Amino acid sequence: MSTFEVRRSAVIPAPAEEIFPLVNDFHEWTAWSPWESVDPGMSRRYFGSGSGAGAGYEWSGNRKAGSGTMEIVESVPSRLISIRLEFTKPFKALNPTSFTFTPAPGGTDVTWLMTGENKGLGKVFALFMNMDKLVGADFERGLAALAATVTAKKG
Repeated sequence: MSTFEVRRSAVIPAPAEEIFPLVNDFHEWTAWSPWESVDPGMSRRYFGSGSGAGAGYEWSGNRKAGSGTMEIVESVPSRLISIRLEFTKPFKALNPTSFTFTPAPGGTDVTWLMTGENKGLGKVFALFMNMDKLVGADFERGLAALAATVTAKKG
């Protein structure tokens, strides 16, 4: 079985207490998520608790956006957020995702990690597409946007 891992980190010039709420609440993702602009007509539905463990987000969009759900399964204030990310289109996949927040010189080191298995159509797709290159660039854009969002909220 073929597994993959996509990991990106960035030092965001703010304390974890200011960054954490932007990831812990899916309503805040519209400000920084690299995928929000993929499909302007994308439908979104929030479910479960407002933020933290049990908070959920469901999306359905065009071919590029696909569809799926995210649910926060673990939330340790200012330290860790674990998300169950499930894609239903363009192909089914379950990709455990996490964000860790570690104090660092100049701010907080935020690490965004997604893991998964390539099976079925995903395995065929993986032969032609490098998940690290494909998703890694999105993660880099997202972390940069997260830093910009935190900075704007301070201003």
